[in-house]
Amino acid sequence: MSGNHYKGHEVSCCIKYFIFGFNILFWLLGMALVGIGLWAWSEKGVLSNISSITDLGGLDPVWLFMVVGGVMFILGFAGCIGALRENTFLLKFFSVFLGIIFFLELTTGILAFVFKDWIKDQLNLFINNNIRAYRDDIDLQNLIDFTQEYWECCGAFGADDWNLNIYFNCTDGNPSREKCGVPFSCCTKDPAEDVINTQCGYDIRAKPDSEQKDYINVKGCVPQFEKWLQDNLTLVAGIFIGVALLQIFGICLAQNLVSDIEAVRASCFFT
Repeated sequence: MSGNHYKGHEVSCCIKYFIFGFNILFWLLGMALVGIGLWAWSEKGVLSNISSITDLGGLDPVWLFMVVGGVMFILGFAGCIGALRENTFLLKFFSVFLGIIFFLELTTGILAFVFKDWIKDQLNLFINNNIRAYRDDIDLQNLIDFTQEYWECCGAFGADDWNLNIYFNCTDGNPSREKCGVPFSCCTKDPAEDVINTQCGYDIRAKPDSEQKDYINVKGCVPQFEKWLQDNLTLVAGIFIGVALLQIFGICLAQNLVSDIEAVRASCFFT
């Protein structure tokens, strides 16, 4: 024998364990989000009455936890186990799934830029549907209140959008104490107040428009969101580009690992 040893292909340990470590965090985080979603549904009694999932007229924020958590769990599982066990099927599934998400994000961004007016109309419709369901779900209520407080807005295009809600509309037959009012999240903040006045919006829309602006934010959330996007365009673009680069990097690493694994298997087959 000559003393020379055949040096065949090797699987890169750096790539293998980098993919494993990165995806196990995604897997655990996805599991946590799904767990939070299931706990929230359990607290609201949804799990004991599955049909109630579709009863809400607006968006149930728990769906965000379930969908995002579910996607992260599936991606994390495929990437983590695929890298650890050198399973090319799971690694290819990881790459394709990540590629589909990247394509959907890119397509959504392009369509949102091209069809800006249509997106604005859909956003208006979405907000108004959730205004109708404001009192139907506590999570939705908290989400709307957070949005209106953060962007200092009220309704989709103004406070009168709250006429769509049966508790806040100004019709003569409305027996609610909140008639002709708005939620407290529409009210302008008084720095001197330590405790939130949840009744600050009562009867406010019964006042003339010129007086309403002294008590509530009169701008709608759609134009305020547009303004926020324009003011933070660099930040938003940077986040999207960063996420896209991470996805492309993940796809390349997974494909590189698949190539290494297949090369090792081929060399073992021919030797």
